[in-house]
Amino acid sequence: MALTTWRNGGAALLGAVALSLCHVLSLGAMEILGQAGVLGEWELTGHLTESAPGTPRQFSGPLKMKHVGICTQDGPEERAGEIQLQFTGTDSQVTAELVLDGAPCTYSARKTHNYEGTLSCKGRAPVPLLVWLK
Repeated sequence: MALTTWRNGGAALLGAVALSLCHVLSLGAMEILGQAGVLGEWELTGHLTESAPGTPRQFSGPLKMKHVGICTQDGPEERAGEIQLQFTGTDSQVTAELVLDGAPCTYSARKTHNYEGTLSCKGRAPVPLLVWLK
């Protein structure tokens, strides 16, 4: 009897978690966190909102990147910008266009535990970027 109760309770909990994850995307807002660079030396943060009511899988908003590596000399370097992020497929992939301190960049990633991809900015070598969406 206890095993059956646990299974039913576990299934209900998993269902509630799945619904809450789906609900986050339908709310129209989310937080983006990330680490960029070969050593994860840049911290990325931002708050995204749904771009338009007719485009539920597109989000945009302000973005900040902060250098958190040990090479910082006069305090951490910070860059500000904007991001437009779009889910593709079954939310297993994202693509994004970013503008950081006036420089256009692109991002493309696949979801594993997080979104793992490459950030490419004009005039710079591509760098790894890990992103978490909450």
